[in-house]
Amino acid sequence: MWEMLTGPSDKTMVSQGMPDREHELDSLSQHVEEAVNRAIQSGADEVEASASMHSGLGVNVRLGEVETLEHNRDRGISVTVFVGRSKGHASSADLQAGSVENCVQRAVEIARYTQQDKCNGLANPERLARDFPDLDLWHPRALDVAEAIERALECESAGMTDKRISNSEGASSSSSVGLSVYANSNGFTGRSGGTRFGQSCVLIAGLGESMQRDYWYDSRRSFTDLEPPADTGSKAAARTLARLGARKITTCKLPVLFAPEVARGLIGHFISAISGGALYRNASFLKDTLGEQLFPDWLSISEHPLLNRAAGSASFDAEGVATDEREIIRQGELTGYVLSSYSARRLALETTGNAGGVHNLLLSGGQMPVGSLHDQLNNGLLVTEVMGHGVSMVTGDYSRGASGFWVENGEITYPVEEVTIAGNLKSMFAGIKAIGDDVDERANIQSGSILVEGMTIAGS
Repeated sequence: MWEMLTGPSDKTMVSQGMPDREHELDSLSQHVEEAVNRAIQSGADEVEASASMHSGLGVNVRLGEVETLEHNRDRGISVTVFVGRSKGHASSADLQAGSVENCVQRAVEIARYTQQDKCNGLANPERLARDFPDLDLWHPRALDVAEAIERALECESAGMTDKRISNSEGASSSSSVGLSVYANSNGFTGRSGGTRFGQSCVLIAGLGESMQRDYWYDSRRSFTDLEPPADTGSKAAARTLARLGARKITTCKLPVLFAPEVARGLIGHFISAISGGALYRNASFLKDTLGEQLFPDWLSISEHPLLNRAAGSASFDAEGVATDEREIIRQGELTGYVLSSYSARRLALETTGNAGGVHNLLLSGGQMPVGSLHDQLNNGLLVTEVMGHGVSMVTGDYSRGASGFWVENGEITYPVEEVTIAGNLKSMFAGIKAIGDDVDERANIQSGSILVEGMTIAGS
């Protein structure tokens, strides 16, 4: 089975430094299929192999000068074998025939010495992908060094037009392509590929003890979808300047509004807590909550793996299992976990097609404009950045350093720094009061702002 990749002709791209997609995929396919066959001949009962190629260009500039310029082109193969229910795994960055054979032999030998685990094995053949729609992920465009440098310089220059911007940590411009092939001994072979373009800028405003730092970035599948570099730099400057004059506040318990780029982290914690590894290890505060009301009854969270051009789109997961749209939270109720074949067997459940992670999570349920969210917040804290690692997946306790803006009577009044926001994730999920329509589409979790009722805000 082949995932069909359609898009612009690659022939004109090869001469400009872009890989010949079909030639690369054919080569990777040959390597993984050879690895599967060799492993079976060497005594493996089941085997899966994946091979990949990634190449890209990245430029970083600072204060108008080029700091780093990096070209990369990496290839590798990974082989997993099962002898009975014992597992062996090996990988190699060398795709020469001898190296692939050695990789297979190492995996088989490792399997002969590892403990049997009845949950080991390939995915159920009936769950393997049969359809491979074009998800519009392949948009090759040669970005040469001169153009990349020009875009990074333009980004930084646009961010430093205001005299209050006193320094720069740099701006970047990048392009990358990735191709991969996965095959297993159940007769499955799947091919996938995608492109990614990005730019970013990090700036510093003020002098001495009153200095503030902030950033902005953009990342897209297609170069044509990127915002102009000057826009990225200008947004970085506006965010940095807005933080000047930041104050500390006294400890209080009030609502907290998480900006989109921070809000997706909350949903990320939820996904971690319902992922198979945490569940079967008894390391999740959401263990045995299937069917429970975890969020307000107006809120749903769904997975959309087949969105065109999206960051997490894929027609099959890391085991070849077909992906599909589903609701993980339906009107506040948890309807399913996030499982691979192994974790599903450990929990006596079925895989959800999430080996390797989730694919494009979206929130729905009466999204509000940002202004309305501020009105509903009334008096509280708008959080635009969180710091530290104070999140326990075992208990759900949440405590992180934060900065942002104080909101009074629905209006942003001044920037805030050096505070800690604390609560418990289960209570925070249940206490979501509203979500915004300002959805950040740059990442795998696409969320707008999230308003959470009373949290402890620890200040001076």
